[in-house]
Parts: sequence; structure tokens; C-alpha cells
Amino acid sequence: MTDAGLATEKPVVEPGGERDLMSKFDALIAERQALIDTGVTDPFAIVMDEVKSPTQAVIKGRETILLGTYNYMGMTFDADVIQAGKDALDQFGSGTNGSRMLNGTFRDHMEVEEALRDFYGVSGAIVFSTGYMANLGMISTLAGKGDYVILDADSHASIYDGCKQGVAEIVRFRHNSVEDLDKRLGRLPAEAGKLVVLEGVYSMLGDIAPLKEMVAVAKKHGAMVLSDEAHSMGFYGPNGRGVYEDMGLEADVDFVVGTFSKSVGTVGGFCVSNHPKFEAIRLACRPYIFTASLPPSVVATAAVSIRKLKTAHEKRARLWDNARTLHGGLKALGFKLGTESPDSAIIAVILDDQEQAVAMWQALLDGGLYVNMARPPATPAGTFLLRCSLCAEHTPEQIRTVLGMFEAAGRAVGVLA
Repeated sequence: MTDAGLATEKPVVEPGGERDLMSKFDALIAERQALIDTGVTDPFAIVMDEVKSPTQAVIKGRETILLGTYNYMGMTFDADVIQAGKDALDQFGSGTNGSRMLNGTFRDHMEVEEALRDFYGVSGAIVFSTGYMANLGMISTLAGKGDYVILDADSHASIYDGCKQGVAEIVRFRHNSVEDLDKRLGRLPAEAGKLVVLEGVYSMLGDIAPLKEMVAVAKKHGAMVLSDEAHSMGFYGPNGRGVYEDMGLEADVDFVVGTFSKSVGTVGGFCVSNHPKFEAIRLACRPYIFTASLPPSVVATAAVSIRKLKTAHEKRARLWDNARTLHGGLKALGFKLGTESPDSAIIAVILDDQEQAVAMWQALLDGGLYVNMARPPATPAGTFLLRCSLCAEHTPEQIRTVLGMFEAAGRAVGVLA
């Protein structure tokens, strides 16, 4: 995701002299209303009436295939995961009523951090309330006054917000450009602290970073590296640790950030590291100290899910098979895709404009398929796209059905000849 921010207008001054702080959203409200007035379903207000499995739901009374949920490994309905959550509810109740620093650390918080240390083969793991909070906390805490954060221009909003939360200097480089990263690092003071923030998989187009080359450049300039592996955990690399593992960089990446809301199948975020002083983060990180801790049922489900993901080799293979089949099928039909090859479990279908994107999205939903519609400013380079997220639990029959739905919708709205 790019540094998405709402376009703002000059605040309206009301007759009484007071400013209407909500007036800055007038253009956004009007744009959304114009979209709804065309008769389409609001793409950003979808309600799941019932969820039947990792790949099926009921939306507006219609049986719908889910192809936009980030449920990569299909763990949300795993029987062991669900039972762990039920047991924790019975033993510890529904919440902690406090922060991790005070009364908010229960047995299962320790258990999920141990599961993370075991999964990643590291000495340190810290769990945050969300993946967003993990990036917010780690970036703003690691880089202080006089330090530099160097990030990809197409970084996720949580990475940008982590930069804004902190006091370090911010330097952006062109998306996935090793040369530009090298150039910008070379301009910084040699003695300054530097944190290069990268992502294994970028969530809009599903493209991967050239981590091997980028980490080498970062180390050449004396920078530490944080890699966000939110969209690669579970299925990338021999043990599912992410793109950095797949590229053999476990000894070179200093911090790995991830989330429970994708492959793990629940909610929460984390950072893992082998740095000997890593535990000090708990004493200095405001988004960790001043946030309520996750409910015991959530961390209990996460711990069981993570331990099962460690040996989920068949699931990983099925997910990659699904990604290759869908990517190849869409490409053969003539759709323009975000990547030349299936680089991840995200496949982006690029469309010409918002009108075409909305029409295609609506046709798919009416046919019983849910995907994500994404548009500027969330998308890179002002593109409009439909984002498909594969799951290991999608069956070959479902993938064939999805391809048929895309072909029918594409022809109906004129995307395909």
C-alpha cells in the first residue's frame, strides 16, 4: 500500500465563526455517494452474513466463493485451532482488561511467543495487538532522533504511520529499486543509525522484493534491516517463515514483523529477532505498553495455528498450485495481471479505470465471487485493480469455477473481447 492519505480541502468556516472539522471529507463523501447512486453495491461495506468455511460465505443471501480474505492457509476453521479458543474462553474468560505491562499477560501470551520463537528459530518474540501496531511500534521505537528510516515508496500504510509516529528522518526509494536504495543510503551520514524497512510480498500487486540484493546493499552501508513478512508467512520458504527465509537471509535480517490476521487465521501482530537486546523493546515501545493485550482465546488459537503451520507442507504445496492455476488461467483469458508470474498468493487483475473496475467487481459479486476492489490512493501508480487472495483450501473445482466467473464477467462488461 502506498502512503495513502485523504485528500483534504480548506475547512469550511460556518456563519457563527466555528470551523466544521468534518468539511474536509466532503469530496470523499460525494464520491462515495456518486458510486452508490449508480446502483452498485458499496465495495467497501461488504457484510458477511454467514461464513461457512475458509473459502465460502453468504453475502446478501447468496452463496459466495471467497477470493479476497488473506486466509492463505485456511486456518480459521481448523478444528484444533477452534478448540484451543473455546478452552481458553472457559479457563480465562473473554478478555484481559489490561496491557501486557500490567495485568494483561496470561499463560497463552507466553505460549504464543514461545510458538513464534520455535517457528522462526529465533531467541526473541514480542506480540502486539495487531500487525499494524507491530509496525507502528517497532519502527517508531527502533529509529530515534538523528537516525534514518529508509523505506520503499510503495510501503504499506502501517510502515508509513510507524515513520510518522517516530522522530527519525524518513528517506524513500523507488519501489523495488536496488540501485535507488544504494544511492540514497550512500548520501546519508556514515555514523548515523539507519533502519531499512522492506516487505517480502507487497499486498496490492502481489510482487516480491529483491530482498537478497537489498539486504546486501543495506549491510554495505551499515544499516539494520526490518522485513515485513505479513503476506508471505506460512507458505514462503522451506518452513513457511517468509520471503527472507526463501532467499537464505535469516542471518542478515535483524527484525521480522508479521501478523496473525493472514496465514495464522486470527488477529494480532508480532516481531521476532535474534538481537541480544531485543527484550528492551517491551520497556520503550508505546504501542506495546499502552495498548490492551489480546484476549486469551485469540492468543490460544494463534499458538496452536503457528505450531501447525510449521509442518503444513501439504497446505503450502496446495496454495502454490492454486496460485499457479489461477494466474495461468487469468493470463490465458487475456486479463492484465500485476505480475508476470505467480510470485505470491495475491493475484491482481489490472483494469483501465474506476468505472470498469466497479462494473467488473459487481458482476463477479452478482455471480457469487468476492474479491477486493482497490483504487487510488491505496494502489501504486494510480492503478485500479481487483485483488484475488488464494487459499490453500480452495479446491480445483472452485478454481475452475472462479476462472469461468472471471471470463463471464469480463465479457459482460467489455474487459474481454
